[in-house]
Amino acid sequence: MHRYRYRCTVCRTTSPVVPGIEALAVAGEDHRDHLHGGHFPDEEIAGRIDRLGRWYAALPPLTALHAHLADGLSDLHDPKTMGHPWWASAVAAFLIAAGALLTFLLVPAVL
Repeated sequence: MHRYRYRCTVCRTTSPVVPGIEALAVAGEDHRDHLHGGHFPDEEIAGRIDRLGRWYAALPPLTALHAHLADGLSDLHDPKTMGHPWWASAVAAFLIAAGALLTFLLVPAVL
C-alpha cells in the first residue's frame, strides 16, 4: 500500500496520510482553495512517504532502498499501519547486505 502526504511550506502544515494519489490531489486542492484562494503556494510538496513518514524523494538512495524493502515486508503483515516492525527492518538490511556480498563475489569470479 502506498502512502502519500501533502505539505504546504507557506502555512507550515502537513496533511494526514492518505492511501492514494487521488486522495492526495483532493487534499492539495482543498487546502489551496480554502486557505490560498486557489493559488499554488511556493515550494509546496506532495508525494509518497514511507511507513516512518519520511519523503522518499528526500532520502539517500541506500536508505530509500531499505525503506522500500521494509515497507513491502511490513505491508505483508499489516498494510494499514505506520512504522516498521523490527523484523521487517532486519530482513531488509539482510537482503541489501546479501545482494552486496553476492555482487562482490560474482564480479571477481566472472572477470
